[in-house]
Order: sequence, then structure tokens, then C-alpha cells
Amino acid sequence: MLKILSTLATIFLLVNAAEHEMHNSHQMFQTVSAKEATLVQEGEDKDSCSRCGMNLVQFYKTSHASQQKGTQHQYCSLHCLEEHLGKGVHLKSLKVVDVSSLKLINVEEAYYVVGSKKSATMSRVSKYAFLKESDAKKFQAENGGEIMNFEGAREKAQEDFN
Repeated sequence: MLKILSTLATIFLLVNAAEHEMHNSHQMFQTVSAKEATLVQEGEDKDSCSRCGMNLVQFYKTSHASQQKGTQHQYCSLHCLEEHLGKGVHLKSLKVVDVSSLKLINVEEAYYVVGSKKSATMSRVSKYAFLKESDAKKFQAENGGEIMNFEGAREKAQEDFN
């Protein structure tokens, strides 16, 4: 009887481990755990894109942030940041998540890989940012795309609105 219970427990553990692995393998590339994400907004909607409402943890690796009149805004994507800028507002302290470190960095320091095979957020064309050019080149070698600066990535994002 003990042997049967031991065998059943082993099977249960193996099945749960396999299900856990399958679940994790289907996680979107953009997604991180809640404790890995830096959320800059305040209030009950701090984990939602300030433009479209999408979950910032789920789309963290494409997240951008800005400041307007002392208020922090965070976006799920460059698309949503560009949509906000397109309203003629003046935003300060533009930041993007560095895919390698998961830290927010100045957009002017970022190397964007645009058009990789990784999923895009709010666009047909993916845009992922890196602090180090070497990290961008490694990502590009594995996933394709073109490396460009923030202004180049913005121009690509503006095409979504044409």
C-alpha cells in the first residue's frame, strides 16, 4: 500500500511539474513577474497602461514611462506613448524598459530592435529596447529586426496612426 501511495505521489508531482512547465512556456515574451516590474504610477490603476488600460506587468518588456506636470504615466508600449505625444502634450523624463536588466532607462540611451520575430504590443511591428548595444545585437541575431535609436523607433510607431 505504501508503495502504491509513493508511486501515486510521484506521478502527481511529475504531472504538476509538466503542467507548470507548459504554462510557463506559453507565457508571452513581454511578461515578467509582478516583483520584477517597476511601476511608476500611483493609485489603484498603477498597473494599467495610462492610455489603453492594458496590464503593465503582462506587457512590461515593452513598457515606457513619462512625467507630465508632476504626474507619472506608464504605457504598455511605444505605440501608447506615441498616441499620448500625438495629443500635443509636453512629456518629460521619457523612459523605456531595458529588456536585459528590466530597469527603466532614458529613451535617448536605448538601442531599439524594431521588427523582430518576438510579439509586438499594440502594433504589428515589435519594438524592444536595450541599454547596451551588445545586448541589442545579440537579441537581433536571435530574433531579427533592425537596430535604431528612439527617434527611429518613434517614426515606426507613428506609422500605426497613418
